[in-house]
Amino acid sequence: MNTPQRSIGSGFGARTSVDDVLSGIDLSGRLAIVTGGHSGLGLATTRALIRAGARVVVAARRPATAGEAVEGIDGVEVDEVDLTDLDSVRGFADRFLASGRDIDILVNNAGLMACPETRVGSGWEAQFATNHLGHYALVNRLWPALVRGGGARVVAVASGYADSAIRWHDLQFEQGYDKWQAYAQSKMANVRFAEHLDTIGRAYGVWAFSVHPGYILTPLQRHLSRSEMVAAGWVDEDGNQIGADFKTPEQGAATQVWAATSPRLAGLGGVYCVDCDIADLPERAVAGDGTPSEAARLWAVSATLTGVDAVSSDIDAVSRYTGPS
Repeated sequence: MNTPQRSIGSGFGARTSVDDVLSGIDLSGRLAIVTGGHSGLGLATTRALIRAGARVVVAARRPATAGEAVEGIDGVEVDEVDLTDLDSVRGFADRFLASGRDIDILVNNAGLMACPETRVGSGWEAQFATNHLGHYALVNRLWPALVRGGGARVVAVASGYADSAIRWHDLQFEQGYDKWQAYAQSKMANVRFAEHLDTIGRAYGVWAFSVHPGYILTPLQRHLSRSEMVAAGWVDEDGNQIGADFKTPEQGAATQVWAATSPRLAGLGGVYCVDCDIADLPERAVAGDGTPSEAARLWAVSATLTGVDAVSSDIDAVSRYTGPS
C-alpha cells in the first residue's frame, strides 16, 4: 500500500451526498465508465458525474434495461458487458478501444450479493467472478485507454465485508458454499485488487481506490428474502426500511464519486475509503492476513484464471505468489 491508511480530514461524512463532493468540480471533457451504472448506486453515480459535466458509458449486462433507466439523460451511452463472460468483457473493451477515446474514470460498481450457489465460466463461484474477476479482466482489457487518460482513477466498490481473508485453499467454494462468506471474499478481493493496481499502475499515471459505500437498500439485495432482511434489522414486516444507519443512494454513491474525482486524493491511492474519506484504520487492517504479498498473489491468480494481464510490468516478480499457501 503506497498511501497511509488514515483519514485526510476531508470534511465530509456519512450523510454527504454526491452533489456535496462534486461542488466546485468541473468534469467537462472527462469520460467515465460505470459498470452497472443504471441501477442503485451506479445510477446515482452516473447522474452525478453527468451533472458535473462528464460523459458516461454505462456498462450493463442487460443493455435494453439499462437504456430505459438512463433514457433522457444527456451525455450517457450504454454498451453491453457480462462480467461473468470473458468473451463479453473482451468485446466491450474492443469496441471501446476502437473508438479511440481515453478513460479518465472507471468505477467498478456492478455487483452480486449473497446469491444462491451459482457457477459461471470455468466453474467459478458467481460472486467472485462478477465482483472481482470480471472487473479485473475489464481493467486489463481497457488498460491502453486508462494510460492515455493521464491521471485516470479506478474505483473498486467493495463493502463493509472487506475484512475477510482470501480463501486460498478454496477460492471457488467447492468445499462447501456459504453465500455470505463468498460475498465477503469477493469484497476483500476488490480491496486487494485496488491495492495492487495502484502499486503497479501509478508509474503509468493510473491510481486506484476501494470504497465502502455504507448500507443502502438497492436492487443489490434482490437475492435476500424479506424475512432475512427483517432478521437483520434492515426492514420491518411490511418491507419498510428501519435501519438507522442506512443511507440514500445519493449518499451511498458519494464515496465512490469522491474517490473518482476529489483533488484531495491527487498523488494518493491504493487505500480503502469510507464516508468520503480514507478510512482511519490500523496499519494494513484491510490487508487480510497482513502480508505484503497478498495483493500481488491475488493479482497473479486472477491473471492465471482470466488469461489476461496487461498491467503488470514485471510478470516474473508477480508470478512467484502463485504457489500453494
